[in-house]
Amino acid sequence: MATDIGIDLGTANVLIYVQGKGIVLNEPSVVAIDAQSGKVLAVGSEAYRMVGRTPSNIRAIRPLKNGVISDFDVTQEMLSYFIGKLSVKGVMSKPNIMICAPTNITEIERKAIIQAAEQAGGGKVYLEYEPKVAAIGAGLDIFKPSGNMVIDMGGGTSDIAVLSLGDIVCSRSIRMAGDKLNSDIAAYIKDHHGLIIGEHTAEQIKMKIGTALKVDNPEKMDVRGRDVTSGMPRQIETNENEMEEALHDTLSQIIRAAISVLEVVPPELASDIIDRGIMLTGGTSLLKGIDQLFSSHLKVPVVVSEKPLDNVAKGAGEMLERMQKTSNEKSSHTSWFSRKKD
Repeated sequence: MATDIGIDLGTANVLIYVQGKGIVLNEPSVVAIDAQSGKVLAVGSEAYRMVGRTPSNIRAIRPLKNGVISDFDVTQEMLSYFIGKLSVKGVMSKPNIMICAPTNITEIERKAIIQAAEQAGGGKVYLEYEPKVAAIGAGLDIFKPSGNMVIDMGGGTSDIAVLSLGDIVCSRSIRMAGDKLNSDIAAYIKDHHGLIIGEHTAEQIKMKIGTALKVDNPEKMDVRGRDVTSGMPRQIETNENEMEEALHDTLSQIIRAAISVLEVVPPELASDIIDRGIMLTGGTSLLKGIDQLFSSHLKVPVVVSEKPLDNVAKGAGEMLERMQKTSNEKSSHTSWFSRKKD
């Protein structure tokens, strides 16, 4: 018998939740390919270590961009590799898969995600919207007649949604999140320090001294890269307050998107959100001070979920279990009814 799985197919990372085991895989969404033969050389963590460090005959590819598939074949290869690692297939059966996507995906993008999961070894493939699944994974009860608001900020997209009675009431998705913050940092270092840095370095800076708020005693960090003018290796020093400056515009745009959702929320649900606050999920919500920044602009309490990186994958797994339970209850009710008639 195959074991059902929930997949968070993220721009930055792929997380897989296996029924009964929890999250068993968390690897970067990167594939290394031989440019001449097209052969896959490495997937996940091993391929991620190659980003920015490969010779011309090897390409390290991120097959997802802004939360959707930009390279179908490579995405399918990557999913096949990850699913194969898990040993979730039965002798005669394939696992059912719940996979997640941003709220603004097109029908073509939707079909591409489902097809990639099917060809990678899935049985029935279900697609669900990320903020809904993230809310469930974060422990919110979205099935009651009350409003819950979630802002799910991953690598490629920030998905903002208000949920009630198990579905999305209003939402907005913008293609700005962790990856955009990395490029903001790289651009700032180049413009203000004349230093060119790679994607890895920008991400390390974000994780170590990235902040959404200015501080009195900013932490400092040495950064190495290539001098814009001379082309020679050079080291500079940056700090938290410079990072706040670098990230300010992108964070402001995410806040504006959240305000646009709050402006169209039905009054009764708006009242619930004032009481319950807003839940932040996704890797970008780990940025220092982001909850305080959002709360000061949105005028409601804002909290970061307990394990923001895991919420989408965990929620996907829980939704599959919920669907299975519902279908089992229906079938047992039907068989009881037919016996009654006999």
